[in-house]
Amino acid sequence: MKPYLFFAPAAGHTREGHPENHTRLAGLLPFLEEHGVLRRFERGHPRAVGARQLTRVHALGLLEWVRHASGQGAGLLDADTYVTAESYDLALAAAGHACAAVDAVLTNQTERALVLARPPGHHATRYRPGGFCLFNNVAVAARHAQDAYGLQRVFILDYDVHHGNGTQDIFYDDGTVLFSSLHLYHPFFYPGTGSLHETGSGAGRGATLNVPFPRHVGDEGYRRAFTEVVLPAARVFAPDLILVSVGFDAHWNDPLASAGLSLTGYDALARLLLELAGELTGGRIIFVLEGGYLLPALHYGILNLCAALLGEATVVDPLGPMPGRETPVDELLAQLRRLHLPK
Repeated sequence: MKPYLFFAPAAGHTREGHPENHTRLAGLLPFLEEHGVLRRFERGHPRAVGARQLTRVHALGLLEWVRHASGQGAGLLDADTYVTAESYDLALAAAGHACAAVDAVLTNQTERALVLARPPGHHATRYRPGGFCLFNNVAVAARHAQDAYGLQRVFILDYDVHHGNGTQDIFYDDGTVLFSSLHLYHPFFYPGTGSLHETGSGAGRGATLNVPFPRHVGDEGYRRAFTEVVLPAARVFAPDLILVSVGFDAHWNDPLASAGLSLTGYDALARLLLELAGELTGGRIIFVLEGGYLLPALHYGILNLCAALLGEATVVDPLGPMPGRETPVDELLAQLRRLHLPK
């Protein structure tokens, strides 16, 4: 069964000089074709989504805000987040690609899907766009899986370097979605949320698991967080579907952050998740692109992810490991185990 690829580069949603622009995905398909992986995927097509589906996770006012701003032409919604005349429609299409991936997986057309769509989504909260994001693609997809297919439990894992504050906000009081975010966390780093003590509220108490890393945590720290905390918590939760917000800006050389993952480390995380899906969900897993602003890290990271989805063992890492030593995470992981994995 071939994995599915959903691709929406959104060339009309771009702003000169902005890091989240059309060049991130513009040359990606020829790159994947050159490396022999593109033709081995089934190409997916978006489904139409509208206000009814988006208002399952967003306030109607957010939709109207983005639509109105886009209708006015190019402009800023906040200091970091822009729109163009095409942005509203392209943001709907990005959410539609994520929902179509859910359809493909849950109707047994495939077990694995990759959604490479812009604009990204994980910073869009229930009420506000932000952090380059207009609509929360992975949140819309999760709720679509529950509403259209009756899934009881969805696990969303986010390992973009920035905290997935929008996804957390949407599901913070919802015990049917386990949300876990591994991210850089220090003063003045966007978005400033995602402490280990943010664990959910009400019916969702305990269903938010944040791993707030200091600077320069690399392959070993991420691997340990996965194997010692995140994956055990997912096994307890026992999801029906795994959705992954994957950002390649935790790479050690990304210009917007100071994390420490290598391309080899990214590959190891993806393979751990594929193994987890085989164990818990019958293999059902969907990766949805978020950030990543160093083009070589982004493109080779996606190439390696494609290889993992195809079941190949190859890893290409022309950038190598992070220079210097990793920051230790022993005490952080001990705190997280006490919070989320009590004996």
